[in-house]
Amino acid sequence: MIIKNNPEHVSTDQIVLFPFDDYSIPFQHGVHLQLVPYRAGVDRTQIVVHPGPPGAPDSARVIYYGSIHRVGDELWMWYLGHGDDESWHQRVCFAKSRDGYNWEKPELGLVAYNGSTRNNLVDIQGGQYHIQACVVYYEPDDPEPTRRFKAIIETSKYSPKFAVMFSEDGLQWHEAERHPNPPSCEMSGITKFNGCYYLSAHGGSHMGPTRQMVMYASYDFEHWIEASCLGFRRGNIPPSPVAYGAHQGEQVHLGAALWNRGNVILGFYGQWHGPENNDRRHVTMDIGLVVSNDALHYREPIPDFQMVEAAEDDFEHLPTPMNFKHAALMQGQGFENVGDETLFWYAPWPEQLSNGVRIATWKRDRLGYLSTADMRRKTEQLRHVISAPIDLEGQPCTVALNVDGLSAHSQVTLDILDERFQPIEGYTREDCLPLTSGFHQTVAWKNGERIDGRNGAIRIRLNYTGIRPEDPKVYAIYVEKSEGP
Repeated sequence: MIIKNNPEHVSTDQIVLFPFDDYSIPFQHGVHLQLVPYRAGVDRTQIVVHPGPPGAPDSARVIYYGSIHRVGDELWMWYLGHGDDESWHQRVCFAKSRDGYNWEKPELGLVAYNGSTRNNLVDIQGGQYHIQACVVYYEPDDPEPTRRFKAIIETSKYSPKFAVMFSEDGLQWHEAERHPNPPSCEMSGITKFNGCYYLSAHGGSHMGPTRQMVMYASYDFEHWIEASCLGFRRGNIPPSPVAYGAHQGEQVHLGAALWNRGNVILGFYGQWHGPENNDRRHVTMDIGLVVSNDALHYREPIPDFQMVEAAEDDFEHLPTPMNFKHAALMQGQGFENVGDETLFWYAPWPEQLSNGVRIATWKRDRLGYLSTADMRRKTEQLRHVISAPIDLEGQPCTVALNVDGLSAHSQVTLDILDERFQPIEGYTREDCLPLTSGFHQTVAWKNGERIDGRNGAIRIRLNYTGIRPEDPKVYAIYVEKSEGP
């Protein structure tokens, strides 16, 4: 299936129509978008990976310039550790989890530290070089087994350039024969989209006085072009003030962690707030949301919205060797849907203050929703949205909703339209059967659930109905290839 106005024409077995993706849902009438932040509070101190005991390679600090990926039925994390009583020397450590909350640090026996290999250090350059960042990409279907795990690392061995690493097991890594030539950058996210790998960072050839999000591209993960694409900048988006100094104004820190959902890429970026006095010690940093439909150009659904807010009270207990006064966060590469939850991991910034990896959670895929706008405004038409045209490529499909707030008095209905916005017989709102709230509620009409894919592109029209149309919240629409007869 393909969204026809997607600039990359990506074919996928599931299309996710998020309310904050205005390429996929471009038309709306009488509705408004609301993003859902992770709220600070008692959960803010929920550290899921703590520093290790004295003598461990992460005894002083746990730093999440790293990555998380699902490998089989486990979640694997690569993070940076800093031990006690040593110069600034970070090494790549490993942890794994079943649920994203409870992590163990296995003894890998690969790299000696303090005279012992009984630690969780992965073998990247034998641990002898300082690692500033480690962004991992896992590709289990790579035909070359020794390249199923791929990584871009910032390392003192090649500073200021970054290095490419490959691994068969994610634990023992070997360097690529060729390392990229792009100028110095600081990265946090990576994805593969339509056959091309994309690295998200700040810096690069677009680096001026302020940090901006740039994208690098490669088709084999080893040969990265030197030119970068300006993926997203904040300085020209009101009400963000224009920055004039290196640490001043609204900027993008580390690019964005990237979550590829097939037809759309979600990014969580470092929302840098620089003080007027241009003093880095007073920088604060939240985490914001951007989206893309081509992996190169990103936009904010709601400018300056904070998906994960930095809470100053959580930082009062931290040491302040650099006299940082305010809370700031850094994102790593890692999103995951586990059960009925969406999980995302982050840590305090700067790394000298990082005492562990934290977790932010949402109900599954409920990062934002569409609901009806001001009900005092009268309208003769149903409040509704209409999707972009979806080419089913001759395959039948089903439609499901991630929706809440449905009842006998508040409902949503679906019309299936052709590309020219005309209703398709048998799939109108009058044929649509009542729905209940849930994370994945399959839509049915009087003649069944399946939609024939042989008659060209379709559009989905979602209507808010009932005497309380303001109650439903639609978080996602899933269009999925049907496997049945």
